[in-house]
Amino acid sequence: MLTMSNIIYHITTKAEWDVANQHGFYEAASLPAEGFIHCSDAHQVAGVLKRYFTGKGPLVKLTIDSNKLHSRMQYDYSPSMNEAFPHIYGRINMESVLEVEEL
Repeated sequence: MLTMSNIIYHITTKAEWDVANQHGFYEAASLPAEGFIHCSDAHQVAGVLKRYFTGKGPLVKLTIDSNKLHSRMQYDYSPSMNEAFPHIYGRINMESVLEVEEL
């Protein structure tokens, strides 16, 4: 059985986060393309940064309280990584974001 923490993380660019602040919600490019927003547990963040964000920036890390999300969040197994990652199936409402850390 998968365990679930209510605190999850999402990495994005500062520019994309600035757009979210203008709109009042955050929506990653993966949402219309894949149907969800990719997130990570704390121990997965470093690997995600290395695999997908090397050379990109400036970046921010969103700390999200999944209990405050208006959209559904669930853990899905990634065969290529051999572990489960939290995915948000909809927009991220601003009040669910507890902290925004520049990376």
